[in-house]
Amino acid sequence: MTGGYRLVERDQLADSELEGYQFGGANVCLIFIDLEPGGGPLLHRHPYEEIFIILEGQATFTVGSELLEAAAGQVLIVQPGVPHKFVNSGTARLRQIDVHANDRFITEWLEG
Repeated sequence: MTGGYRLVERDQLADSELEGYQFGGANVCLIFIDLEPGGGPLLHRHPYEEIFIILEGQATFTVGSELLEAAAGQVLIVQPGVPHKFVNSGTARLRQIDVHANDRFITEWLEG
């Protein structure tokens, strides 16, 4: 890191994931999501907030016991400890950025 910043090329990131501790100690993690219809992770939770920024497409989220639809231009914030998952429920690709409010991924998988 020089000059107080770090410029990272997305293609340098394994699995399109950035863990802040590996890049100058940033206190966040990012996942760049690009999924075909029907794709998405299994039910899980984190001990910190996760923020989903939907850039393109639409997704159906399970958050706790609720189902909700989210589409491009919306942002969803899931509180710590709340089980959640999503699926690309549209007919086109789902593109979103998932922000984890922690410098390392900590995930407890509840399905699978």
